[in-house]
Amino acid sequence: MDLHLTLALAALALAVAVFSGWRGARPPNPHKGPRLAPWRFIMVTSATVLLLLLVHAVNLLGVTTGRR
Repeated sequence: MDLHLTLALAALALAVAVFSGWRGARPPNPHKGPRLAPWRFIMVTSATVLLLLLVHAVNLLGVTTGRR
């Protein structure tokens, strides 16, 4: 993946993490029924993907991460 695609996917993962964090923090409404989407799990998963994409972007910029 090139740098532009990596940054675009990182922006998408950030948007999904922020949106699902907002939805997961809302109080439950018993009149509407149970929540059908696991918003906190989606938030944690997208934040993990964002972290991996940021490490990949740093590697593409020439910084060596990890063991040699």
